[in-house]
Amino acid sequence: MKNYQNPNTELWTGRVSENKLYLHEKIKCIPLDLENLKNLKEKTFALLGYQCDEGVRRNQGRIGTSEGPDMIRRMLAPLANHFTDQVELLDVGNLTCTTGNLEETQQETSKAISILLKHKIFPILLGGGHDLAYSHYNGIKKQWPDKTIGIINLDAHFDLRKKINVGNSGTPFYQIASENSNFNYLCLGIQKAANNKELYKTAHNLKVHYIENTKFTIAHKSKINSILKEFIASVDYLYLTIDLDGFSSSVAPGVSAPSPTGFLVDIAMDSIHTICKSNKLISVDIVELNPKYDIDNCTAKLAARLIYNIISFI
Repeated sequence: MKNYQNPNTELWTGRVSENKLYLHEKIKCIPLDLENLKNLKEKTFALLGYQCDEGVRRNQGRIGTSEGPDMIRRMLAPLANHFTDQVELLDVGNLTCTTGNLEETQQETSKAISILLKHKIFPILLGGGHDLAYSHYNGIKKQWPDKTIGIINLDAHFDLRKKINVGNSGTPFYQIASENSNFNYLCLGIQKAANNKELYKTAHNLKVHYIENTKFTIAHKSKINSILKEFIASVDYLYLTIDLDGFSSSVAPGVSAPSPTGFLVDIAMDSIHTICKSNKLISVDIVELNPKYDIDNCTAKLAARLIYNIISFI
């Protein structure tokens, strides 16, 4: 596989115990090879990194998110292991983009996701820019071309910019909509100040469902859950994508586009819990971590806890 790096065991370190008390002792680092994906447990989750900030660069963002995947792994490593032996956790390495060829990396990422899903492994993608979403969705569609896939995006941005010559971190969902007549997209946490009138117009034309950040709060929990459940009922499977720049910069300063008016952890976790308990969620990614601008690894730790809770909820 092009642009592929084997998992790095040195990222998984921490306290040593006799009974696998920590995640670094439970995780298995295996290359993304068909022979390695046999005889796995029913609940198997695979971490796959997307070491690419070319899409962010093209979108005039702050580069550095290619360092995100490995930093998330470092923050996951020391967490307490409360998962049963029936849960398998794998690190299957990274897809990289060192030459600026975003499109090639996206194609390889789609292939990798399709392979994992084919082997009934739950992919958890670590970004990397939000251009990952285009390849992630395509990987899912390769495996289930006839199923209705609902996209739920926790984000400050629609990411519905029109592709001009090449894609970037702001175009993935427009690209998906352009190539799929059955486009089902729900955004949670959209900020007016971060999306111009044309983007809102595009969202309305594509019949995008969304909740703005002023309403995406724990005080509106009941209404949000109602909207979520209605959307979930309308699709066969769910793909959840979490852009860390949707969170308030008080908890997520280390992103390409931080915002002090982003949403908080409580409502995000509550919504994620509803999504996970639907029995329709088949794949997840967490994107836009930029360790270069993080403070005391606050954002990386948030990403790690999100992953930890998603696995727990499922």
